[in-house]
Amino acid sequence: MLNEMKPRLVTPEVLMQQGTDLVDLVHKLGQPRILVLGDLMLDRYVWGDAERISQEAPVILLRAERREERLGGASSVATMLKAIGAKVQIAGVVGNDSNGEQLRSMLIEQGIDPETVLVDSERPTTVKERYIGKAQHRHPQQIIRVDYEVRDHLSKHLETRLAELIKRNINDFDLVLVSDYDKGVCTPGLLASVISDCKAIGKKVIVDPIRGSDYRKYHGVSTMTPNRLEAGLATGRVIETNEDGLAAAALLRERLDMEAAIITLDKEGMALSHQDGRSDIFPTRIRQVYDITGAGDMVLAVLGMALAAGADYPEAIKLANIAGGLEVEKIGVVPVTKAEMIEDICKSSLATKGDNLSGIEKMMGRDSLLRELEQHRKLGRKVVFTNGCFDVLHAGHVQYLREARAQGDILIVGLNSDSSVQMLKGPTRPVNKIDARSVVIAGLECVSYLAIFEEKTPIDLIRFLKPDVLVKGADYHKDEVVGGQFVESYGGRVHLASLRKGFSTTGILERLGAA
Repeated sequence: MLNEMKPRLVTPEVLMQQGTDLVDLVHKLGQPRILVLGDLMLDRYVWGDAERISQEAPVILLRAERREERLGGASSVATMLKAIGAKVQIAGVVGNDSNGEQLRSMLIEQGIDPETVLVDSERPTTVKERYIGKAQHRHPQQIIRVDYEVRDHLSKHLETRLAELIKRNINDFDLVLVSDYDKGVCTPGLLASVISDCKAIGKKVIVDPIRGSDYRKYHGVSTMTPNRLEAGLATGRVIETNEDGLAAAALLRERLDMEAAIITLDKEGMALSHQDGRSDIFPTRIRQVYDITGAGDMVLAVLGMALAAGADYPEAIKLANIAGGLEVEKIGVVPVTKAEMIEDICKSSLATKGDNLSGIEKMMGRDSLLRELEQHRKLGRKVVFTNGCFDVLHAGHVQYLREARAQGDILIVGLNSDSSVQMLKGPTRPVNKIDARSVVIAGLECVSYLAIFEEKTPIDLIRFLKPDVLVKGADYHKDEVVGGQFVESYGGRVHLASLRKGFSTTGILERLGAA
């Protein structure tokens, strides 16, 4: 019975608590050891201006400006996992060619273990070449994709070698993710071996499946994440409504003897059917979609990370929903970071409280923020950056931020994440978690934008944004300011803001303790 489809009253307070719980989950993701099995690919992007129509034929003429290579397919999943802290080993094949050599080198550069990557001399390395054009120098869009591939199944020899290598190392992994792009690596024999090995030692296997009607080779996996079309083909159903999605998920779970089935329903979110009877739709927030490439991989990666961290399926799905939503806002396959997920969770939590929209819109991911700054700079506006923990906001902070804003037209505040504050202040801090601190800072009129960072210092954020003015307190010497030399290297300046005497977070906490 689809009892979870009944209307439910969810208060803003409940939604705020869910946001806090998700922020806590991001911090608990840790560094699980994950094996990614699947089709390794090289994604190549040719960027340029779509200036005009060719005189030779009615086709777009792209004036190429640069070419870029990224890891794709199963290797893209591995990259995404690495970006959010996992220790990753990848299993698959590459061709005996220069693209295969480049792919292996890129894996090693990313810190991804290629021990179980074999060379198949009978096929080329799979390459997807995308041509990205900007019309009238505006937002880039994909014009065409060219694929170089062979889809034949692995030879029995390579299948056996790969199965033996995985079996030898299976105890080292917390979880196995299968990224099947139907390029021949995920054969029924190999998957049967891996699924059996994992079941024997209680390890989860999560699959992003192919598009097709026969899913028997996935029998016995823990869960899978087909999209609406894939699930419809696999079940012989047309999935139009949320109820259709739940019914298809239940059918897949029963047929394949899974712990749970998850169907991604694009803008509708995700449908879950669990063997314990739970059945639910997890909605997603409406996004500005620039490129859906990599969204499924991002969902798989974050779902796996969350389950490996001990999360239950609902919490893991909610976090994967957020990560997939952030991915479609990027051009190409670009990993989503923990800081971006936290920013998005905080932004949603603010919205549920009905706060002023201008406050909500101040919090955004780095890519979105950079696009915003480009527009401000075209108008000749000067960008100012400062950072801090801002754990217990006091009058000294407000005065400081107002002085910082006065140094230019746009003030960006880099806010330390909870883990970053702990690195600086110790295990008892912060007093106020990141979602609460974000609400307070975003609510200040002098603050234009808010960016959360996970690192101990904001140097990476400063290098990414390249502010015109960098502001720190007058308790620093100019040569002590993190990022100061970098900002001055391109003509920016460092400003030391005055401090209001008698106000400090430590002093306030001590007085509160004494009271």
